[in-house]
Amino acid sequence: MGDFDNREREEVYSKKVRAGKRTYFFDVKATRSNDYYVTITESKKRLEDGVFIKHKIFLYKEDFEKFAEGLKDSIDYIKANQEVVEKRYEFSEGAPETAKADEDFSF
Repeated sequence: MGDFDNREREEVYSKKVRAGKRTYFFDVKATRSNDYYVTITESKKRLEDGVFIKHKIFLYKEDFEKFAEGLKDSIDYIKANQEVVEKRYEFSEGAPETAKADEDFSF
């Protein structure tokens, strides 16, 4: 049994982001040698049967800069070519508020 059989290593930090019908989980985990990495999980409830479908990617620290650069470039392209209105979901307040996406976007 190697590391591949146990990808879900010790969780160091977790951030949950609710965005409408999707929830994103940003989890910092540690390898056996105590190197940190990030898993990003998208979870969405399937309408027909209520089952949660999850998609996960693993992001290793040697790739942080390239990943962030690619994500920022892709988002900047969309913002330059289409109007982007980012939804702010306030679950405790009731109706969702909306704010312009270009107000503040940082990693």
